[in-house]
Amino acid sequence: MQLDILAFGAHPDDIELGASGTLIKHIKEGKKVGVVHLTRGELGTRGNADLRDIEAKKASEVMGVSTLDNLGFRDGFFVNDEKHQLAIVRMIRKYRPKYVLANAVTDRHPDHGKGADVVRNAVFLSGLPKVVTELEGAVQSAYRPDRVLHYIQFMPIDPDLIIGFDEEVMNQKMKAVEAYSSQFYDPNSDEPETIISSRNFLESVRYRAMDMGRLMGAPYGEGFTSEKMLSVNYLSDLA
Repeated sequence: MQLDILAFGAHPDDIELGASGTLIKHIKEGKKVGVVHLTRGELGTRGNADLRDIEAKKASEVMGVSTLDNLGFRDGFFVNDEKHQLAIVRMIRKYRPKYVLANAVTDRHPDHGKGADVVRNAVFLSGLPKVVTELEGAVQSAYRPDRVLHYIQFMPIDPDLIIGFDEEVMNQKMKAVEAYSSQFYDPNSDEPETIISSRNFLESVRYRAMDMGRLMGAPYGEGFTSEKMLSVNYLSDLA
């Protein structure tokens, strides 16, 4: 299956928090979207990896993505080396997306920056014919996506690009986030409190999207950074 967009997240819930509005909007326009989690989030304070797998599947169904994969990297301890790069290269060559979305280039959780780095390196390596990978016994062809964009996560980062969307998409985004019920605000939970389990954090998902949308004149939005220069052919292409 060839995808239009392949989104990578260091942990289950990264993509839903940072980029699910963008994915949902494109899916509604008929685009094929896939999600790849690098880890199972096994070091998360609340819940466990098995529960996170269930929540990830539910979130993917809410978003309507075409594929969901988990590479099983070690939460907190994966590194940007050949082994991990090649695992991501296999996914890129398998799905051949036009666009790749990846973690924030820097953030509160060190896995986010590491996730950004290892995906960015893998995208480059995926286009080199002499980097040989196999999937299910078949040698894969070299392929490089057109662009890598990094979504914004916990820490504020000035975006290079904003994707705007409406109330319907925002409500669907919130349902995808709330699929991770063990992670976020639940007044009946007896799990330990964390920085993301507060009511304020869950509400911040909506008001941060409102603020990003404000910058471009849309009800809601998600911001992205790009290391490759953004360009248009004509002034009329500017929003």
